[in-house]
Amino acid sequence: MDKIEITIFKNIFQSICDEMGKILQFSAFSPNIKERKDFSCALFHRGAESFAFGSHIPVHLGAMPLSVQSALREFDLQRGDMLILNEPYRGGTHLPDITLLAPVFFQNEFRFVVANRAHHSDIGGMKAGSMPLASEIFQEGLIIPPMKLVRRGKIDSQIMDFILANVRTPEERRGDILAQIAANHRGINRLTESSKKYGIRDIERYAGKLVDYTERLFRSFIEDLPDGEYRFEDQMDDDGFGTFDLPIHVRIVIKGSDIRIDFSGTSPQVRGGINANLAITYSACLYVLTTLLGEEIPINSGIMRPVELVVPPGSLLKAEKPAAMAGGNVETSQRIVDVLLGAFSGILTDRIPAASQGTMNNISFGGEGFAYYETIGGGAGARPGARGPSGVHTHMTNSLNTPVESIEIDFPVVIEEYRLRRGSGGKGQYRGGDGLIREYRFLQDTQVSILSERRRHPPYGLQGGNPGRRGKNQLVRKKRTLTLGGKENIKAKAGDRLIIKTPGGGGFGETG
Repeated sequence: MDKIEITIFKNIFQSICDEMGKILQFSAFSPNIKERKDFSCALFHRGAESFAFGSHIPVHLGAMPLSVQSALREFDLQRGDMLILNEPYRGGTHLPDITLLAPVFFQNEFRFVVANRAHHSDIGGMKAGSMPLASEIFQEGLIIPPMKLVRRGKIDSQIMDFILANVRTPEERRGDILAQIAANHRGINRLTESSKKYGIRDIERYAGKLVDYTERLFRSFIEDLPDGEYRFEDQMDDDGFGTFDLPIHVRIVIKGSDIRIDFSGTSPQVRGGINANLAITYSACLYVLTTLLGEEIPINSGIMRPVELVVPPGSLLKAEKPAAMAGGNVETSQRIVDVLLGAFSGILTDRIPAASQGTMNNISFGGEGFAYYETIGGGAGARPGARGPSGVHTHMTNSLNTPVESIEIDFPVVIEEYRLRRGSGGKGQYRGGDGLIREYRFLQDTQVSILSERRRHPPYGLQGGNPGRRGKNQLVRKKRTLTLGGKENIKAKAGDRLIIKTPGGGGFGETG
């Protein structure tokens, strides 16, 4: 009966997160939130441990608890307050991801926290879209430490005006921030209603039991694995400033119901913006561990309780200020997943897929009065018994591909071609999924930034399968085709065409 009740309350809590997400999506102004659904919502104990996540973006959800912890250490929250932050050194991911969190009071006592994180199409910085190839975080945009944007139900107009004065599209930013505020209000209202309906004691008790239940499930799973040490290493292509082949190394040690994940041997932090912080690394680990279980598991902080996470300070996975981080969240997080799955493939040979495209293919562009950002799907890795899906977002992103019509209506660009990249998936008994080809034609002079990976090192195959094809970026100017690097800031002229060919997934198993 206890398991049934836990499942009931798990669904209640998740439905609150999902409803918060709907409010955010349908209230937002930017296509990045409305169309791509680049946002996440979650619920927390007042001690900042998460007990429910929405069906949203893995890299957001796993990192958000560290933001909440940081914010709650610094503020005494009152009813009606909301904090805003994006600083990566305090649990943020990268600067365009803005987090809003709010306390939930019941009978005049602080009980829970609701929070959401959304990727904004511009947060200032050196290039439109705030995803540039940068050498320090100050170039990437406005840094927002935790501060009270809403005080006892009233928006602080000075803080709002300060934020909007530092972005290229202030009205769009205002609309998206107001949508985040509305999403938190819905979460507060639904948690309050549930507390009245079921009783605050049961709500708090099952919020705690959910986390304990997840921990028990995961410990039981670990105990069934053979004790031992498992290693894997993969490479980041480059940092965009001439440093190539950056290793990410993991050593996983399983002993009883505990697991140690040690990233010693990983590259030191670099000049270019592919550095990750601890929140991103934590998030990628939580995601992978969640996917290993064969049954549906409540996703929350409980899955990380059995984990000892070792990340060297000053490394690519725990970079120190003022390291640039725009790409750490979107690119390095994907490679962390690749190395973790590679290590686990030595244990769970019948469950782990080959590498997926391993990049989010980040494209940001803008000009006078507009700024846009999107990611592009690619090939998923093949797995035991099935080929990989084609043209999808994989692993640390759960966003959608932006519809062509939405881009062409809102921005001075034409999508000349958008199709699957046939034959880009790795061969094997089961073939990897194919990537995509997306071609933009700019109608006016435009700043463009590209952050992408798997342009040098292809997604690996498993069990004898071949790797997927590497991605490729090209700029066509008049009749000349230029091959671009994986990470570029360029000035596109009216009539220029940008062609992005995304990687295919790795194949699985030897061909007959």
